[in-house]
Amino acid sequence: MKQSSKTDCYKDKNVFVGIDVHKRTYAVVSFVDGVVVKKWQTVASPEALARQLKDLYPYSKIRTAYEAGFSGFVLHRVLEQAGIHNLVVNPGSIEVSIHNRVKTDKRDAQKIASLLEAGRLKGIRIPTEQVEHQRLLSRTRAQLVEERTSIKNMIRMRGHQFGLIVPDDRRIMSHQFVKELLEQAPSPEFSVTVNAYWRVWKSLDTEIKLLEAELRKQAQQDEREETYRSAPGIGPLSARILANELGNMSQFENERQLFSYTGLTPSEHSSGDAIRRGHITRQGNTRVRCVLCEAAWMAIRKDQNLKDFFDNLYPRAGKKKAIVAVARKLVGRIRAAFRQQKLYQIKPVG
Repeated sequence: MKQSSKTDCYKDKNVFVGIDVHKRTYAVVSFVDGVVVKKWQTVASPEALARQLKDLYPYSKIRTAYEAGFSGFVLHRVLEQAGIHNLVVNPGSIEVSIHNRVKTDKRDAQKIASLLEAGRLKGIRIPTEQVEHQRLLSRTRAQLVEERTSIKNMIRMRGHQFGLIVPDDRRIMSHQFVKELLEQAPSPEFSVTVNAYWRVWKSLDTEIKLLEAELRKQAQQDEREETYRSAPGIGPLSARILANELGNMSQFENERQLFSYTGLTPSEHSSGDAIRRGHITRQGNTRVRCVLCEAAWMAIRKDQNLKDFFDNLYPRAGKKKAIVAVARKLVGRIRAAFRQQKLYQIKPVG
């Protein structure tokens, strides 16, 4: 008589798998009926992990999850192609016990698996490979701009360190400012150090300009550009970021989903019949949220309806909450423009 294999134990069962992703390895934990049935570590190969899961649970319905991060969505796509339903989740949405101070890879994977089985995980939206490549331009530019700001701050710190910049000097760091610092250089070592930073700054300037030229080319080929640019407060770079991150917003069934993705949903604290809304959750797309809030400040100068909305809310909610509300209204109207296949219309006052 044929003996039943170990895999037969899980036949027709739902298997929930948590994956803690690292550069070289995956820590993996699987749950069946609320019980941990296997823990293991494997090489960080999406194809190898998919084969392992299919070999271990050939007659089961496998569901997996891992946190979004540096590894992108290659693992997700490979698992899905293998017939394994996968969720990529926002790290900020993973519940952490206040008494649990121990953190290990397998514990993280086990927590993901248990929350997945309990139905308490919500996956983020997965972009197509084409969209991922389009985003490279705007995201890389943002990273280089951040790096350039860091370099500027390092030069300023050296100036403060040797008394060349007084504490209340609020001049913006510019190339002319660096020249003035070098003219006052207290030592050859200071000159060498500042010049080293300065060369990096100039190199970043060149690369950022090249990326911006590519973004302009991208905009010329993007039919969504005109709609985004028609909205008040949305300039060329803002339009590129929003187009690459949000598309035409057709993937959002309603504004609530859109606000959740952008992280513009207010947090809520309920007690009995009392509901108090606080700061935004900040669990959505940081790039989009920053662009929309910056655009909102410009929009209230150009759209009187948005200005009136801000002025009405500001005394009660404060400046920050009021501008976030304007950002929500602005992106909601841009979504409506796409749905109606029209440009953004500034409504007349009255």
